[in-house]
Amino acid sequence: MKNNILSTLFVGIDVSSKTNVLCALDFQGNKLLNLKASNSNPGAESMLKSILECLNSNNLKYAVIALESTSIYSVHVANFLSSHEDLALFEPKVYCLNPKTIVNYRKSFVDLDKTDPLDAYVIADFARCGRIASSPWRGSQFLALQRLTRHRLHLVECISREKTYMISNIYLKFSQLAVLDKEDKPFSNKYGATSAAVLTEFLSLDDITYSSIEDLVAFIKEKGKNRFSNPDETAKLLQKAARDSYRLDKVLYEPLNVSIASSFNLIKAFESEVKTIDKAIEKNIKGINTTEYQSLKSIPGIGPVLASGILAEIGSISVFGSHNALAKYVGLIWRVNQSGDYTSDNTSMTKTGNKYLRYYLIEAANSVKNNVPEYNKYFLKKFGEVTTHQHKRALALTSRKLVRLIFGLLTKNQIYSSDKVGETQ
Repeated sequence: MKNNILSTLFVGIDVSSKTNVLCALDFQGNKLLNLKASNSNPGAESMLKSILECLNSNNLKYAVIALESTSIYSVHVANFLSSHEDLALFEPKVYCLNPKTIVNYRKSFVDLDKTDPLDAYVIADFARCGRIASSPWRGSQFLALQRLTRHRLHLVECISREKTYMISNIYLKFSQLAVLDKEDKPFSNKYGATSAAVLTEFLSLDDITYSSIEDLVAFIKEKGKNRFSNPDETAKLLQKAARDSYRLDKVLYEPLNVSIASSFNLIKAFESEVKTIDKAIEKNIKGINTTEYQSLKSIPGIGPVLASGILAEIGSISVFGSHNALAKYVGLIWRVNQSGDYTSDNTSMTKTGNKYLRYYLIEAANSVKNNVPEYNKYFLKKFGEVTTHQHKRALALTSRKLVRLIFGLLTKNQIYSSDKVGETQ
């Protein structure tokens, strides 16, 4: 902390949907302020007035304010306190903390009761001890970017969830299409346009089984827009899959068709919204962290959306002392499983960090490995080291390697180059 800690007021706020409970300490741990206010604009005004009076009456020059990140309920008060001009004279640093870190810190207080005032005290003491590792609240412009990048992940998760749900209906209608091995599948993508047409435009499997090969080939060419290299073989595989699939009572086919068509419509709508959000992200990132944005975009495979998603969650790279600290914040670290002389090769990733940043880093690593030979070689090496969870493990380890590169580039304000300029060891 650059501020003189002896002249700093440490404020902890326990946030809920209706009320905010505040506790303020000086560096010696003396309790200087306790209050409760509504979680509203008038309530925030009253908290601000009390904080200012406390700072002035105790001749303190700086303010560190910590809040638990309680869903969306901490957003308004954090934004209010970080941007208010009256508090700006005290160079406030406002932090929204992961509740899990506060829960773990609270364990150091033996037999402490669980009340809102005591929760606020624990948060203030956490700040007083200098345990905060996250970046300060960065204001409305970054909040706007973060809302867009997080909403994009929400849409991607909706697509994934809908596809997973739809598989059950696909299996009921066309069992073999859902479970065939790769070499026996008529379509490489069961959610593609041609597969969607087969699943929704043919009422039953018999309509496929008893169609002529010529008609199926014509259908596949039309729906696939002549992109199939061997439509005759595709038609044969499709007909065989239909012939080998379970048959249903006729009363089930129409409801399944309606359900499957609805899922495809939802996926299409979500994918359209993702494109809209991508455009909004590219527009919003302009003018924010220009140097850091250009550093990330210089890495082959990282475009405006991935760079924006990473920057929206990292904030200021200066709060991380090393690439290890950044990896820990992301959750890209692995627990050691050891007992006596035995050390297990099977270790699980913690996943306790920022899930949004982890998503964008993993997506970035997946793209970078396809554009940078060094990362592709590293991915393939890690892929071949094990026989289970190969892709998932290799991609996670490649993401960890990318964290090291990103940390180096951002801390040194450098542009990527193939000779590893900016990468720290």
